[in-house]
Amino acid sequence: MFTVHPFCDLGRFGWKAIMYTKNLKDGFLNHRAKGAPAVNRLLAALPKNEYKRLLPNLKTVNLVLGEALYQPGEAIKYVYFPNDSIISLISELSETSLLEVGMVGNEGMAGLAVFMGVNYSSTRALVQGAGTAMRMSSAAVRTEANRLGNLHHLLHRYSHSLLAQVSQSCACNRFHFVDARLARWLLMTKDRLGAEEFPLTQEFLASMLGVRREGVSKAAGALQAAKLIRYSRGIITVLNRRGLEAKSCACYAIIKAETDAYLN
Repeated sequence: MFTVHPFCDLGRFGWKAIMYTKNLKDGFLNHRAKGAPAVNRLLAALPKNEYKRLLPNLKTVNLVLGEALYQPGEAIKYVYFPNDSIISLISELSETSLLEVGMVGNEGMAGLAVFMGVNYSSTRALVQGAGTAMRMSSAAVRTEANRLGNLHHLLHRYSHSLLAQVSQSCACNRFHFVDARLARWLLMTKDRLGAEEFPLTQEFLASMLGVRREGVSKAAGALQAAKLIRYSRGIITVLNRRGLEAKSCACYAIIKAETDAYLN
């Protein structure tokens, strides 16, 4: 039986995680009516008049799977508000030593360093899930942040949410078994893409989870044997969300509860 390490205790988010796991729903973070366009939840939380003022500075762009938006040490020219795409924030020790330290979907913004007054990226921002995003120049973000309006407030809240995600994911990657970590990662990806099926290679997963490819293959095989997912030719299909939630460690519930709380 899987045991949570003491350093990964539910802590002050425990009550949120417990309540959340009791009320987990099948809906996605990006839940929308059939046929309706995907939207970024952070932007959607703005008052209409403020969003309308931002529109001239926002451009819808298509993000391509595997595209690098930033590299470590590179100036951040644009920030991205994903609609139905996902951006992985990756820390690199070497060309072969990579680890995902954060995931940005429709709940947030990639390029948060700009809001913090930093012009350069410390991580690689890689498109993990293709789709659309709203792009804004870094200069426009700084101008809006200085207004101290609702966007400023939301980005402050989002900063805390992303930090909570990064902290919990780091503890999870250190102390939890690969199959539980994989279940968490798949659920987070599924939520943000709003899809049951998405392309994923074992090499990519190994880098994201910081394990050997053999470890990912074994963990994915166990989830597939339990009929929770189907993995074939680089495509993963989630077959049983409830079962995947049960297989995941408590970290998924903690991260999702924090993400939803900052917007609600």
